[in-house]
Formats: sequence, C-alpha cells, structure tokens
Amino acid sequence: MEFVDLEVVIPAYNEEVRLVRTLERIHEYYSEQTYTWRCTVVSDGSKDRTGEIVTEFAKTHPNFALNEYKVNRGKGYAVRLGILTAKGKRVLFCDADLATPQEETEKLQKAMDEGCDVAIGSRPLKDSNLEVHQPFMREFLGRVFNKAVQMLATKGIDDTQCGFKMFTYDAAHDIFSRCTFDGFSFDFEALMIARDLDYKIAEVPIRWSHQDGSKVSMLRDGPRMLWDLVKLRVRGKKARLKISEKPIETPP
Repeated sequence: MEFVDLEVVIPAYNEEVRLVRTLERIHEYYSEQTYTWRCTVVSDGSKDRTGEIVTEFAKTHPNFALNEYKVNRGKGYAVRLGILTAKGKRVLFCDADLATPQEETEKLQKAMDEGCDVAIGSRPLKDSNLEVHQPFMREFLGRVFNKAVQMLATKGIDDTQCGFKMFTYDAAHDIFSRCTFDGFSFDFEALMIARDLDYKIAEVPIRWSHQDGSKVSMLRDGPRMLWDLVKLRVRGKKARLKISEKPIETPP
C-alpha cells in the first residue's frame, strides 16, 4: 500500500444507521482537496451491518477500506489498530458521527504546516463554535472530568476527549506503539505520552455539534476512566514510554 498525504481513520461500533451518510460526506469533501487521501474504517466487533456497508461502499470508492474483527475490544483499540496500520504522511482519526465537520480538517492541517506534531480539535477554546451542545448533565460531567485530566495528566490542554485529532506519521507510530488502554481512556493516554516524548501539541478551535448515539456514558465509563487516569499517573514516565509488546494483536 503506497503512502498518501492524509489517512483518515474512523473507529466504528454498530454504526449502520449513519455510516452511509458519513462515508458519502467524507468522499465528497476529500475528493475536492488537492492532496491525496484514504479512509479506513475500523469495525470494532460490530454486530450489525457496519462491515458490509463499508465493503459495499469501497467497491465503487477505491479510497475507502475496511479493517474489522469479530471481538469488541473498545474504541481505544480500534483507533490504535487503525493508526498503526495507516500509511498516511499525516493521520487523522475522527468519530463516525462527524460531530466535527470534515471542513475542520484544514485547521488541523494548518497547525501541522506551522510545525506541530499533533493537532487536536478543542471545544472549550474561545474561538470554537459549539453549534449544538450536549445535554446539560453530560456537558457538566465532561467538564469536571477534563479538569481532573488537566490536574493529573495533561496540564494546559483544555480538551483531551474530542474525537478529532491529527498526527504526523512518525509521531502517530511513536505514540500509539506505547499506548495500552483499549477503552475511552486512550485519548488522554496518547496525549500524555506525546507530552512525555516532547512532541509539539497544538489545540485548534473547531466547529462541533452534539450527535445522538454516543457510545460513552460519563456515569458508566467515567469512574473507569478516572481509575485509568490514576494508574497512568502512578505508572510514571519510564513505564508509560515502554513499547507495548502487542500493540495491535488483532483478535479473530
């Protein structure tokens, strides 16, 4: 597989309802750009028609590919697999709901052009535009969680959890080959490791709209993520930077 300028990685778990619309929009947007691109959907043990939809779409859209496995491992695992197998000079991962419009890609590209290694969409920034907010309690709990992450792991980064992040190829492989969390904690783990490795991280203001159907629940997943945060901090820099022995061992 030859390298492209940008590879887009989309983790997907039971996304058949909105996936066709997502793939069509991605094709429409990136086909208008001057750089070369490819999109890989990683089906994380989906039980619905997610894999079939991508396979059918790819038959007539050669820029698209499917990477799938039968066992649900978690979003962090799916992103890690997609990123470590990507062949893009830059690698962007985004959520299947396209809560951040693909047009915002160019803001991250600009930050990369200006010298950063990691560019992340950030919702709390002054110039960001939250067109549709999350329900009040979900947004409140998210802000509280972000404060905990800043205190324990990524001081100075306002939004670790936004599903719109871009990496240079080298930084992507250097960071994610060390990541170990398979669940939703992977975002702050990756950014903490990026900090440990002295990569330049740029937070970028974006447009963002809440979409129904999120798989993460702060009441259910929040305590587990906080525990992961504590473990990551206690583990120490030396342990965090150890190369994972089996970072992308794909299950059957």
